Amino acid sequence: MFATRYGTELDAGNVRRAFRTVLRKAGLDATEWVPREMRHSFVSQLSDSGVPLENISRLVGHGNTTVTETVYRKQLRPVLLEGAEAMDRIFPNADRDA
Repeated sequence: MFATRYGTELDAGNVRRAFRTVLRKAGLDATEWVPREMRHSFVSQLSDSGVPLENISRLVGHGNTTVTETVYRKQLRPVLLEGAEAMDRIFPNADRDA
């Protein structure tokens, strides 16, 4: 996910250290954040913007949507809710107590 200017993979410790530096410069408490939260924010922003689940799954490197749906269930809630609302519009007279 993170690479040096030469395209080689960054060591996880170096990523965390650089991330903490950025957080401190932004005035945030570096002990309250980890790089993984950027990934969750990324998924949330895509989901909130209406990006299809299949595209989100590909962008985060998952082989299928099942993993994405399982890991990011809370972030994907708006997408799932939109689907349920669409079904309500398609079947407006359906007996909901059945």
